[in-house]
Amino acid sequence: MPDEEKKSRRIDWKKTFGLYHYLAPYKKIFIPSLVCLFLTAALSLAFPYLLGTLIGSPQEALKSGVDPAQISANIDRVILTLLGVLAIQAFVAYWRVRGFIKAGEHALNDLRKDVFARLVRLPMPWFMERRPGEIGARFGADLGILQDTLLNTIPQMARQLVIFFGGLIVIFIVSAKLSFFMLAMIPLVVLVVAIVGRKIRKWSKDAQDQLAQSNIVVEEAVQGIADVKAYSNETFEEDRYASALDDFLNTTLKGSRARAFFVSFIILILFGTISVVVWFGAGMMAEGSLTSVELTHFILFSIFVGASLGSFPDIMSQLQKTQGATERIREILAHEVEDARPGTDSPLTGAMAARDLVFAYPSRPETNVLSGVNFEVASGERVAVVGPSGAGKSTLFSLLLGFYEGQQGSLAFDGKVASEIPVADRRSAIAVVPQEVLLFGGSIRENIAYGKPGASEEDIIAAAKKANAHDFISKFPEGYEALVGPRGVKLSGGQRQRIAIARAVLADPKILLLDEATSALDSESERLVQEALDELMKGRTSIIIAHRLATVKSADRIMVLSDGKISESGTHQELIEKQGTYRLLAETQLL
Repeated sequence: MPDEEKKSRRIDWKKTFGLYHYLAPYKKIFIPSLVCLFLTAALSLAFPYLLGTLIGSPQEALKSGVDPAQISANIDRVILTLLGVLAIQAFVAYWRVRGFIKAGEHALNDLRKDVFARLVRLPMPWFMERRPGEIGARFGADLGILQDTLLNTIPQMARQLVIFFGGLIVIFIVSAKLSFFMLAMIPLVVLVVAIVGRKIRKWSKDAQDQLAQSNIVVEEAVQGIADVKAYSNETFEEDRYASALDDFLNTTLKGSRARAFFVSFIILILFGTISVVVWFGAGMMAEGSLTSVELTHFILFSIFVGASLGSFPDIMSQLQKTQGATERIREILAHEVEDARPGTDSPLTGAMAARDLVFAYPSRPETNVLSGVNFEVASGERVAVVGPSGAGKSTLFSLLLGFYEGQQGSLAFDGKVASEIPVADRRSAIAVVPQEVLLFGGSIRENIAYGKPGASEEDIIAAAKKANAHDFISKFPEGYEALVGPRGVKLSGGQRQRIAIARAVLADPKILLLDEATSALDSESERLVQEALDELMKGRTSIIIAHRLATVKSADRIMVLSDGKISESGTHQELIEKQGTYRLLAETQLL
């Protein structure tokens, strides 16, 4: 067996419980609940003892010639004691469950907040290497496993340990000879449980992974539902999901055979063991070395011990899941994050420059997207960036936003190297209006206010008016409270663009990055959006990626990005006269 596989089956207790320090702030609730847990577990041992006394003592009393009335009174006393113990156990259990849930849910709530806070601060390359469904699974499923372990598995484990060891102590006190006879049969049980349990855990893990893959299919299909319907690919997605579910079902069915054998074996060996033990104990009772009360106690406590022992495979399986979930969550919490704290320096004015900037994506380090880019942009200047598809225009925007850092060269703002400027300061000075606007599924008001959380009603309406959005918003019955739907599907492309522009207006940035903001609009929507953009760009440094000649011609300067470098720079007329790449692009209208 490979070493890695062996390690994966061992439980690293430190890793498994590595996140439960979140319980520390709630120890005044958790520790008393833990004490109550051990108390209820200990009280549960009174049940087989009193029940054994209730069953066995009348027989012994009758043998001794005790008056039946006295036997009846003794029975009444035992049953009242039993009911009293059960009442105390129920009362303590109420506070134990309530305390565990209160402390556990508070701790998990803190953990969720920390994981999400860490998640949104992770650098862009981390997200680019993972599918959205995988990230959702980590955040949902893994935290769900921790919740189940904390609120159910840990209390169950503590309870079963108390019952197991407490029961063993009692049966050895009752009869060491009979106890050794019973324990001699346990190695066979443990061996079969270990072998079959290992296979069951493997199939369970495979089934969970395959179910997670099917959930990813669902999430991706829902996120891209517009494309699914546009290409009439409903059947394709249905087949893709059905294939993932079939893999999950086949693995589950394979595991069901092992589970069925496991359950049948446990039933056979459990009751078989009890039967053999009762047979051996009956012989001892016939010899006079064991009383009926002792034999009854032994049988009942043995059943409790066997039941607790049978629960450990499931507990260990859950703890193994917890170890994997904890490791994945700890990976997020331990990963280096971007520093989102604003600096103390004065705000940026909008001047930018690049010197021999070289960049390759981490996933393709051998392929440079930018190969020595040089440019200077003055504060307030309007610059258009043009070039063929794949030339690196959008990549340049990612570098300006600090999503990635160049491998060579430098990028500067206001004469200061970008790496010396807190990323929060850089991004707070920049607003982006992309070609494909992502709106959150809330109201129009919330989406505009995203540019400046906490903005007043007057500021939101003023921004909407500057973006040519106020008129169409006012026509909705709900006005600014109208819901935009998932990703803004209830609005047209032009309306989404104007909401994005209003968001940028509200942010009041020094630098604007416009990524083909009008390329997908009809002529009327383009006119309204372009008017809003012209208003937005006044007094701000603007970098514009555009594929339309009319948009490019209005820029103060045009930079042609080709083969990862700025090959030409100048006004529209200057570049036309050069008869270079720009003129070719202009003549073919591929801007």
